[in-house]
Amino acid sequence: MSEYAILILPSANRVYTDTSPRLLQAELTAFGDAVLSTEVREPGTRSIGGASYVTFTTPEPLTDDDIALLSNLSSAYVLFELTGELLRPLPLSPADVFDSDLLTIQKYSGKTNELFTKLLLNLTVLASDRPRGVVEGGLHVVDPLCGRGTTLNQAMMYGFDATGLETDGKDFEAYQQFIKTWLRTKRVKHKAEAGMLRHRKARLGRRLDIEYAASKERYKAGETRTLSYLNCDTLHTDELLRPGSADLVVTDAPYGVQHGSRTPDRVPARSPRDLLAAAVPGWTRALRRGGALGLSWNTHVVPRDELVDILAGAGLTVRDDGPYASLAHRVDQAIVRDVLVATKDR
Repeated sequence: MSEYAILILPSANRVYTDTSPRLLQAELTAFGDAVLSTEVREPGTRSIGGASYVTFTTPEPLTDDDIALLSNLSSAYVLFELTGELLRPLPLSPADVFDSDLLTIQKYSGKTNELFTKLLLNLTVLASDRPRGVVEGGLHVVDPLCGRGTTLNQAMMYGFDATGLETDGKDFEAYQQFIKTWLRTKRVKHKAEAGMLRHRKARLGRRLDIEYAASKERYKAGETRTLSYLNCDTLHTDELLRPGSADLVVTDAPYGVQHGSRTPDRVPARSPRDLLAAAVPGWTRALRRGGALGLSWNTHVVPRDELVDILAGAGLTVRDDGPYASLAHRVDQAIVRDVLVATKDR
């Protein structure tokens, strides 16, 4: 039996720092169930030398491949092997393609914590039929309520293609300015095109399309990734994306109703529940068989059982077992955030 301890990465958000050990235990278990060569047992927390650690045991020692996978845990700072009273650090090698400031530079009210975004993306990848995507890259992630692009940025970090939809024009403009500036500052070889977004001759909004690569050599070799931001209503998702073109749909549902449909042939979404009921079927059509959907939301506005029914009604299989059943946590007095992950099995 081998024993390990993970030192938690501090978060600027105190509430999330208090919550992250419990969420990390669930994420760790999901890694163990999906991709590790050995079982994760007895995940818990322990104070060692005055610092809080997430600890766990395994029947067999972690392999180098296991350590490479666990390097991508959302809140892992340092991984140690425990031997009696001694802590032996194990070298982590995150799959990050770019510098972490891609995730941390943007500061604005209402921004989803980037550690939580990574947790949500990880759990969704692990539930799909390509759980090693966290280290192998190459997946296509769609965030149909992308705001100012935290999910898109995390997808870039993993070497994924990414598509975001967002109806708020100010968010579109802010993200366009940020990502173009960041790519130029970092001297990332890329091509960016912006223009009107149209479908069947109707103007829906604006779009930004970027093709880029992690190095000039990869760009020349054609080993590029794509990033698209569509400034339009999320209810157009299945009209703008080919059926089955997404490996993952990952989003943090809004706490207001700003994403309600504004097209004349559709009924406006008057509440977050109505929005999700109207949007999830379209998101599901864009998702390929074997893919997964990860959704976080405020349980004060949509009860968990109602959202389970919405996902199941769209033909998705909700993962409500093991680590996927214990992810609810308080964000502030008005928000208790929970996570649902579901797979498209047919």
